[in-house]
Amino acid sequence: MPYTTEEGGRLNNFANEPKMYQAEPPTQGQKMVYAILGIGGLALVGGLIFIAFSVS
Repeated sequence: MPYTTEEGGRLNNFANEPKMYQAEPPTQGQKMVYAILGIGGLALVGGLIFIAFSVS
């Protein structure tokens, strides 16, 4: 576990903060994949609800 040293030589065992970076917006292809996965997820949940109601 990494430690940081404070004034006077005391050790501090709080975590070191990771380097910050700027997030990049999704590309057009990634947006299309997200949309397809969303539609597929909605279809799956809708189908499961339909099956649950039809069985009961």
